[in-house]
Amino acid sequence: MTLQAVSSTSCEPTPPPAEVVPLGSITPRLWTRPLRPLTPETSYGFRVIWFAREILRQPLDPWQQWCVIHLGELLPDGRPRFRQILIIVARQNGKTHLCKVLALYWMFVERQAMVFGTSTDLEQAKEAWEFAVELAQQTPALAARVRSVRIGNGQQVLSTTDRCAYKIGAATRKGGRGKTIRRAIGDELREQHTWEAYNAVTFATNAVPEAQIVYITNQGDVRSVVLRALRTAAVKFVETGEGDPRLGILEYSAPPGTHITDPAGWAAANPQLGRRMDPDVIAGAATRLAMPGADPEEVAGFVTEVLCMSVPKLNPALDPTGWGECKVPGTLDDARSRLALCIDLSPDTTHAVLAAAAVLEDGRVRVETVHEWTGPAAAAAMERELPGWVAKLRPRVLGWFPTGPAAAVAARVADRRKAGVRDWPPPGVTVAGIRGETSAVCMGLAKEVNGRTVVHSGQDMLDAQAEAVEKSPGDAWVFVRAGGSAAAVYAVAGAVHLARTLPTPPPPLAVVTARR
Repeated sequence: MTLQAVSSTSCEPTPPPAEVVPLGSITPRLWTRPLRPLTPETSYGFRVIWFAREILRQPLDPWQQWCVIHLGELLPDGRPRFRQILIIVARQNGKTHLCKVLALYWMFVERQAMVFGTSTDLEQAKEAWEFAVELAQQTPALAARVRSVRIGNGQQVLSTTDRCAYKIGAATRKGGRGKTIRRAIGDELREQHTWEAYNAVTFATNAVPEAQIVYITNQGDVRSVVLRALRTAAVKFVETGEGDPRLGILEYSAPPGTHITDPAGWAAANPQLGRRMDPDVIAGAATRLAMPGADPEEVAGFVTEVLCMSVPKLNPALDPTGWGECKVPGTLDDARSRLALCIDLSPDTTHAVLAAAAVLEDGRVRVETVHEWTGPAAAAAMERELPGWVAKLRPRVLGWFPTGPAAAVAARVADRRKAGVRDWPPPGVTVAGIRGETSAVCMGLAKEVNGRTVVHSGQDMLDAQAEAVEKSPGDAWVFVRAGGSAAAVYAVAGAVHLARTLPTPPPPLAVVTARR
């Protein structure tokens, strides 16, 4: 359905001729249809529009009006239809303004006890929060209800006399813990490469039946594990009606196959095009990048940031189709006697992975990531917790790449019995660095994927890295670590190599009973 957006009093520049560059689309290309017609009685979005125009004196632009009407859809019992909704739109289209208007509406009109804002970049969340604080203090109808503004000790909190609070926090596993969140705004969901931050905020809303989380983000890439999973589920519901009806999507993006110089693609991804966004700025960049010799990385950045489209890998190390076809749900429970483990670490030491592999009876090798550690203390946490995992899993062998980032923890992982350490490694476990074979190990995993001789159960983080990792130039290549973590892929490749090269265990001793 198409709704007439409430008129905006904002000043709009005269757009270029429609046949040259169309105005940005107010309606997203992909969106979840409402369960019933949207009116002031069935969507709180109309009240948000009135609040922005009449109280804040900062009207929402047409696309923002369209979005708040749809994200504000109400169920017959008055709860928001969407507990989670994705707004995916290209950069520089007014996301910050939309965030601050929603936050202030939830606080001062709905009087929600806890509004929480989060972003991978805390400074970005702080920017929206500071704009909201400034606007509240400068708006006569709101200023008298501002009780306090706290800044310091890692906290930014706007409190009202109605005992409502607008807090911000980093998108980490601790970001939303210890709070009961009624409304939340998640900025740049594309930057969340693990589920920890998402879980922290989502679980903090579980006790609130009427809770709602609005995610506003640009399009992600293959590393954007959380965004990719939520978007896939939301698009599936749009296309088939199957899945969670309370997960919504409003996506402004160029259609697949759009050329970077196509104005229709610019308009689909940029609702402010020809309004607050000068088409000449995009046209100039697109023309330059369409010329021979343009830097592929810069082109990819344009496609992501301006067209709001996902960019495929330039030099994939693992065949994505093959990796998908290697998904065979199962466990390693029946192969524990021939288990191999491998650890790896990202170059910045903020992501560590423990992976397992074992050769199955049919000759294929099954892999899985057993545990991951994230954050500044990831390497130290892995060092501390790894002995417990090894004692629990009792592998035949544990390995790592001494020439890679895991060298940072090698001193604690290596066999130290000659140095007098008695409890490491445990009896029956061999620990060994994978030395001088990195190319063979990486290319070996690619061979297994191509031959469909490796199986996995489809873990989000592993899938994301397997689909994202590229290979270095040359005939003897390795996985490229730059541009994102490849620790899971390295750990899995190492575990496969160790599992394939395990010596065959000796046959069990036969018991001979002497005849009398």
